[in-house]
Amino acid sequence: MKMKTQALMVQGTTSDAGKSVLVAGICRVLARRGCKVAPFKPQNMALNSAVTADGGEIGRAQAVQALACGIEASVHMNPVLLKPNSDTGAQVILQGRALSNMEAQSYHDYKKVAMETVLDSFGKLQQQYEYIVIEGAGSPAEVNLRENDIANMGFAEAADVPVIIIADIDRGGVFAHLYGTLALLSESEHRVKGFVINRFRGDIALLQSGLDWLEEKTGKPVLGVLPYLHGFDLEAEDAITANQVKAEQTKLKVVVPVFTRISNHTDFDALRLNPDIDLRYVGKGEKLQHADLIVLPGSKSTRADMEYLRSQGWDKDIQRHIRLGGKVMGICGGYQMLGHWIHDPDGVEGKAGSSKGLGLLDMDTTLTSQKQLTNVKGTLHLNGQSARVSGYEIHVGVSELAVDSHSKPIITLDNGNSDGLVSSCGQILGTYLHGVFDEFETASLICRWAGAEELQEYDHVATKELAINRIADAIEEHMNWSSLWDGAFKVK
Repeated sequence: MKMKTQALMVQGTTSDAGKSVLVAGICRVLARRGCKVAPFKPQNMALNSAVTADGGEIGRAQAVQALACGIEASVHMNPVLLKPNSDTGAQVILQGRALSNMEAQSYHDYKKVAMETVLDSFGKLQQQYEYIVIEGAGSPAEVNLRENDIANMGFAEAADVPVIIIADIDRGGVFAHLYGTLALLSESEHRVKGFVINRFRGDIALLQSGLDWLEEKTGKPVLGVLPYLHGFDLEAEDAITANQVKAEQTKLKVVVPVFTRISNHTDFDALRLNPDIDLRYVGKGEKLQHADLIVLPGSKSTRADMEYLRSQGWDKDIQRHIRLGGKVMGICGGYQMLGHWIHDPDGVEGKAGSSKGLGLLDMDTTLTSQKQLTNVKGTLHLNGQSARVSGYEIHVGVSELAVDSHSKPIITLDNGNSDGLVSSCGQILGTYLHGVFDEFETASLICRWAGAEELQEYDHVATKELAINRIADAIEEHMNWSSLWDGAFKVK
């Protein structure tokens, strides 16, 4: 028997309007009040993903929202995940498991089938939770994508849930965004219960005439104006956030090249936010230089990004960096690139074949159709010291040591397996573990290996909790809570 569930869907006028953060904040408010609440996103397109307790893969934003609810993440919180592997195609993941690679047109036709999966997962959450806070994707006003929509109003109609729309005033044009979005939703307009304006700074009195105009023109209330939260940082779903520290005051300089299909760049948030670390992302046309440590990130298309790395001349930059005594690290796909060869005999990532790696670690990798999805804990051994480590694996491929290799594993996992390698010269290391920097003890050990003095302690988990609580506090103060969900929203 289904639990009596109330649901609310948050849609945005644009990508990065604040949907993910608003959902996390509402979830935290409800959880504080003792409610059983869960997040839900019917369809997500992102290369930042997380591993659930039941061994599936979902968008990273939904894992953060589950944290806001105080519950474990489940595959049913994000039943459809699209991981782009080209400009026109993506890997389709249903309820945590990879289905196949599809081109955009094929997937557009497949969405009728995917809706069944979406509604199945939503129904399972309804059986367990009193409240479900739903996140839309991109904008609901994309008229070319309206047919067979499962991400925004198409889902809202199928599940019969109310909608609020959020817009980011910091981008400019907020009234045009909200008014125009509503105007393009003629068939579903009755589902929109009101608006939220995000990231406002200044005197609210100067905004009031605009709010009055919007309410008069649309007949919909403005449910809240959320303030711009300075220093706010919560794991981004896709956008790469730039560094926030003064380089001259830091103890370690870290450079991360941005691949065309970079994945899980949230790996670097704990380094980026530490005041003792200057972390820079390096893009197309730039050089990998002025660093103590170069870290090759994960990639959704490892062989293609290996070629991209060479096309940018980054392989030469890395070799020069090593000659000058610098350290190099690879995570997941970046780890695979450090080996001699990456073989793809079955065309898992594209055209079948092999690509030459950087040859910095004595190993070869063979890509396989079976994806490794697991949360792990273990012990990192480096420079004669050790630290407890936790993380998660999301990768295809098996890496094997070359014959007579002098490279050594660096992580002993609690399940008895080992992970990662350090080169015989001691300057190169790699691991499959995403999230390896999240625990300060582990990050500090790796940074000391890379040449840093003792770093200021930085608690990444506490920082995420602080960010979630900040947005929840702002919602409690600045939103008309009683007006949500047609005034029927009664909480404990």
